[in-house]
Amino acid sequence: MAMLRIGMKLLGSILVIVGTSGFGTWMAGRYRGRLEEMEQLRQMVYLLKAQIVYAQTPIPEALAVVGRRTEGPLAELFLRVAKRVYGQEGESFRVIWQEETGLLDKKTSALAKADRKSLAMLGEHLGFLDRDMQERNLLLCLEQLDLEIGKLREQRPEKCRLYTSLGVMGGLFLVVLLI
Repeated sequence: MAMLRIGMKLLGSILVIVGTSGFGTWMAGRYRGRLEEMEQLRQMVYLLKAQIVYAQTPIPEALAVVGRRTEGPLAELFLRVAKRVYGQEGESFRVIWQEETGLLDKKTSALAKADRKSLAMLGEHLGFLDRDMQERNLLLCLEQLDLEIGKLREQRPEKCRLYTSLGVMGGLFLVVLLI
């Protein structure tokens, strides 16, 4: 009977440590995913800028081209916005962009709340300004993305190590408390 109790405590302890370690690893992966998505967004904004400024493509068509050339939740966002703008019934581009970025799925996208807010701000000035102002807006967005990506890259090793370590240490702490 005592051996069974010790075995159950040991099994429970292992499960707690594995669970919290897994959560820490998941958080580190989420951080890496955020960085990758921010880099993809930067690439998409460059492509969008090229379509608008150099190819002189209208916004809906430019969004569709960029959405088809990339993949992931951000590509789907661009495609949804393009589709809605093509079939718009009195809605402005800004309103459509705000609604669609608000619907960006938090489960499939690793972007943080501040990143989503910046993405929503991108659509504020697109669509109704001249090409020169749109180019300036896109350049401003690219500068902000570069700053954020630089910060994320700089902090990546430290943050990922922190998340995994906290997962393991949190599990060990819980085991000590429970036993």
